[in-house]
Amino acid sequence: MNQETINQLNDINRKFYEVTAAEFDQTRGTAWSGWMGFLPELSTPLSVLDVGCGNGRFGVFLSDHLQGEISYQGLDNNAQLLQYAASSLKNHANITAQFIQHDIITQPLPEEQADLVVLFGVIHHVPGAKARKRFMQSLAEHIKPDGLLIFAAWRFYEYDRFKKRVVAWDADLAVEDHDYLLDWRRGERALRYCHYVDDREHDELVAATGLTEINRYRADGFTGEVNNYSVLRKA
Repeated sequence: MNQETINQLNDINRKFYEVTAAEFDQTRGTAWSGWMGFLPELSTPLSVLDVGCGNGRFGVFLSDHLQGEISYQGLDNNAQLLQYAASSLKNHANITAQFIQHDIITQPLPEEQADLVVLFGVIHHVPGAKARKRFMQSLAEHIKPDGLLIFAAWRFYEYDRFKKRVVAWDADLAVEDHDYLLDWRRGERALRYCHYVDDREHDELVAATGLTEINRYRADGFTGEVNNYSVLRKA
């Protein structure tokens, strides 16, 4: 995928979250059930990098389920969602939170390493197969020895309820296989770019990290399996 198309797709998603931030926050207030699947792997003190943190609900989940000190850094490109995140975590005494407005498509990740790096609801917004592999490699570089990288790929294209939201592409966009434009149907109408990560590509993304996969499972959503998780450890 060429850089112009990557920029165009990223701009679609940036505008999407500008329009839908309030509704997104209202409909994304609870923890994903799949997060319980890797909770036994975590202990405190814990440093966390939440890439694409949205409204910070993963930080709330960690604070609610772990005893001890948590240092949490959340990155997101939407200022309004970061405000929601800061508000949601301000009364959690065991977590020290920092939030940075950051576009993962156009900017390199911060230099710091963490015990736990997570990517939830994000990989489907990264345009280009090569860019997704490079991005996963970059995430792996930000993990401390014996730390974890955990990501989940949204398997939306396996379900009719999401297929019905697919909108035709503009003919000028040079998209790749499994790239889709989805209609948002809550409150303000908006369109978002989403890539469907199938089993083959999921394996390739795991391999790109150079880490050891210690668990893979499906969880979440209306079927209990709309997200495909990988839990990876840095030896």
